[in-house]
Amino acid sequence: MRFEVIRSDRRTISIEVRPDCRVFVRAPRGMSESEIKRFVAEKWPWVKKHIELQKKRMGIDPDAPLPSVPDVRPLSEEELKTLKKEARGYFPARCTYWSVIMGLNFERVSIKAQKTRWGSCSAKKNLNFNCLLMLAPEEIRDYVIIHELAHLVHMDHSKNFWALVARFCPGYKECRRWLRTEGKALIVRLP
Repeated sequence: MRFEVIRSDRRTISIEVRPDCRVFVRAPRGMSESEIKRFVAEKWPWVKKHIELQKKRMGIDPDAPLPSVPDVRPLSEEELKTLKKEARGYFPARCTYWSVIMGLNFERVSIKAQKTRWGSCSAKKNLNFNCLLMLAPEEIRDYVIIHELAHLVHMDHSKNFWALVARFCPGYKECRRWLRTEGKALIVRLP
């Protein structure tokens, strides 16, 4: 079992399973490696259960090996600033493109850096997008745009909503799968 140890001036030891299934052990500075390994061995059933839960959330068979998620460093403030700037230049124009094709109107586009959402649509017809989408392939960005524009017609995830999404993005299921699996590697880069 692979895990990373983070030592600090704490008194207790704890285990965390991240959304990308990486395991972190937080331990006191003076604790020996053998004590840490013994603790992880004792907690292994709990760790395994939580890894399986995270796999399920990502749409991966619990018995399947994990997809290769590269070790990623957090984005610097400068990189995040650049991504937001790129997103502000990209999303309004692309939303206009798709809204004309779909015959829909929106009010404005906002860009955020979020750990829980790729996009959203408000009752006031305002669209919000995660700047991390600039690190995703264009077809993924288009899917998220089409998804949020479809909420202008259906503010739910009903059959009619998905039928509208499918009309303009026939491969939407693959895009959703990509966001559940590969998207995790982008989310963990937020500082």
